[in-house]
Amino acid sequence: MENLSLIPENAYAPAYAPFLGFAGCFAAMVFSCLGSAIGTAKSGIGISGIGPYKPELIMKSLIPVIMSGILAVYGLVVAVLIAGNLNPENEYTLYTGCMHFGCGLSVGMACLASGYAIGVVGDEGVRQLMHEPRLFVGIVLILIFAEVLGLYGMIVGLIMNTKGNA
Repeated sequence: MENLSLIPENAYAPAYAPFLGFAGCFAAMVFSCLGSAIGTAKSGIGISGIGPYKPELIMKSLIPVIMSGILAVYGLVVAVLIAGNLNPENEYTLYTGCMHFGCGLSVGMACLASGYAIGVVGDEGVRQLMHEPRLFVGIVLILIFAEVLGLYGMIVGLIMNTKGNA
């Protein structure tokens, strides 16, 4: 008969497991905010470039900046959900920690990629909109498809979060 007394009682809830949950919160917030900042900065460069020439296009050109700002909200939602499950009184298993870490990485990296795409499309799209106003609908459609990448990351993160609490 094997001696099972050598296995610790809480082998599936090691002391470092909550670190992974906190790392998931960190990844969700930092990477999604970084994507939001990149999208806002790159789009803002295009907006400030056309401002002196066509000030009437400034309000139409703010769409990429607004869409970039939404990416940070995606990360915030997931980070708050992860943080809500981090309770020192409850047992926090290694499975839950890894799941929350993956959850934060999912939304964070998706929003980072989405923010970069929105920034590139927003910058060049706004500059070309100055020359050809008929491009507006096409630019907005491309921005929507770039934005939905961050939304997909949030959906995957939410699904993972529900599996981590089971």
